[in-house]
Amino acid sequence: MKKSTLARHASMLVISAALLVPAAMAQNVAIVNGKPVPKSRVEALMAQATKPGPQGAQPRTAELEAQVRDEVVLREMFMQEAEKRGLTNSNDYKQQLELARQSILIRELFSDYQKKNPVLDADVQAEYDKFKARSAGTEYHARHILVEKEEDAKALIAQIKGGAKFEDLAKKNSKDPGSGENGGDLDWANPGSYVPEFSQAMIKLKKGEMTQEPVKSQFGYHIIKLEDTRDAQVPSIEEVKPQILQALGQQKLAKFRDEIRAKSKTDYKFSTAN
Repeated sequence: MKKSTLARHASMLVISAALLVPAAMAQNVAIVNGKPVPKSRVEALMAQATKPGPQGAQPRTAELEAQVRDEVVLREMFMQEAEKRGLTNSNDYKQQLELARQSILIRELFSDYQKKNPVLDADVQAEYDKFKARSAGTEYHARHILVEKEEDAKALIAQIKGGAKFEDLAKKNSKDPGSGENGGDLDWANPGSYVPEFSQAMIKLKKGEMTQEPVKSQFGYHIIKLEDTRDAQVPSIEEVKPQILQALGQQKLAKFRDEIRAKSKTDYKFSTAN
């Protein structure tokens, strides 16, 4: 072979090698001690970091991407050091690895079920119709004072009849932490929201009236004052759809979980109805 031909082959090999480096780097975020760190790890961690949560999703910014890349490369460094020290052979590591494997696989099982069994719009509409039927009717805006003893309730009723302000006595004496500090205000609610003894006494009152005798319930003795009534304010389906979707989705998962448990054969006796 001529020298010119050899030279051409050599130059082609150099060019090919040069082209391979950028191609390899395109797949990896870094090389740590000769071992490539794939960019797929960055994307996986980024997906976790930007996953929507109760407070919404964290936006994907250049700063976040840089932090995630740093984290991925650091993890590779630490992992290599742990492997070098033989920590992958420890029983503790193997046990934690198995628990992590189980958690990930179970999460994937339920995620896969949700994808294949979504909550349908018809299901949401049916649930909303039931909610609307339950919420229809009259809403009551009431206040109450809750005390432990009947004689205390009677004494407070006498004070109110004598000119004391209901709200002031509620703040000072009510044992209900939710409403006491707000002058006994229970806001607008359907009668079904309360225990039967309370709601039965409340709906007999006219606007501005107060129960003349203490109302006993499982919580103690109530003095109830009715501020006002109105037709029930039922939110639109768009307003409650996220909550309905979540509730129905959880019901589907619970049923799927129960089905798996029912068909599994085991000699184990559960201590609770898990």
